Amino acid sequence: MKDKILVIGANGQIGTALIPFLEEIYGEGNVIASDINNPVNYTGVFEHLDATKADNLSAVIKKHDITQIYHLAAILSARGEADPVWAWNINMQTSLSVLQAAREHKLNKLFIPSSIAVFGPSSGKEMTQQNACLEPSTVYGVSKVATENWCSYYYHKYGIDVRSLRYPGVVSHQSMPGGGTTDYAVDIFHKAINGEKYTCYLKPDTALPMIYIDDALRATIKLMEAPKKKITVRTSYNLAGLSFTPDGLYQNIKNITSSFEMEYQPDFRQAIADSWPGSIDDSIARNDWEWQPEFDLSRMSRDMFFHLAKHKAFASQP
Repeated sequence: MKDKILVIGANGQIGTALIPFLEEIYGEGNVIASDINNPVNYTGVFEHLDATKADNLSAVIKKHDITQIYHLAAILSARGEADPVWAWNINMQTSLSVLQAAREHKLNKLFIPSSIAVFGPSSGKEMTQQNACLEPSTVYGVSKVATENWCSYYYHKYGIDVRSLRYPGVVSHQSMPGGGTTDYAVDIFHKAINGEKYTCYLKPDTALPMIYIDDALRATIKLMEAPKKKITVRTSYNLAGLSFTPDGLYQNIKNITSSFEMEYQPDFRQAIADSWPGSIDDSIARNDWEWQPEFDLSRMSRDMFFHLAKHKAFASQP
């Protein structure tokens, strides 16, 4: 019997890319997309779902005989700071609903991602360790620390096979930015491909850990398909792809389109970025389930331009 997978938050940055990736592996009919908002141009199986409502979640699980959940819905760092209590309630309610549903319905596996937002000033700026001090500076980070501990609790208390990755900033071409501090690394490509000047809200030398969407998807599936005995971290695994600064990315893009211009106007997101590491030590993920990124800055930039140019050409067709 094949697994039936429910993706919560399917309209978000990772969900938009993960759905077709999962469909290739498990078959289109075995992947159920869900979100609180209806999708655009999606032809697969979709359920309108408010994951804060446990009864609604349970009904979807029963309807489709779900065996795995990828819970991707969350209010991200920059957006969450505008209304911290609302962000906390959404992030925690949805995560606890999913964990409890996994217990009640005896699901095979559960994926709930975390983030580098769990780190803070005391975590260390370079090659931040798996077991570094977690001292988040945003409500998003606070909620992810709590979620990591709930994941560990449900595994040790109830045997729920819940797995997690601390995603760095994700750079993707499939969707627009969704309110994260690292979103400049996506928005900048859209401006460049449209021949527009970009105003960056971070300082030029602000190094942050990033990962290209292709690597993020591979890491997610490698973790979820790894034998249970290989999973030694039940909070959330450190994950690294590459690290770069806004100026480094700008110079890389200039190599592709020499006319591109960028200026800097740091805002409140600079303080958030300053509290995060510049690079991540993910050696435990590499040892446990043979994780290895494939994209460096140059390859990522070229691939982003290739795909965004295709999107632009398709959108301009009559």
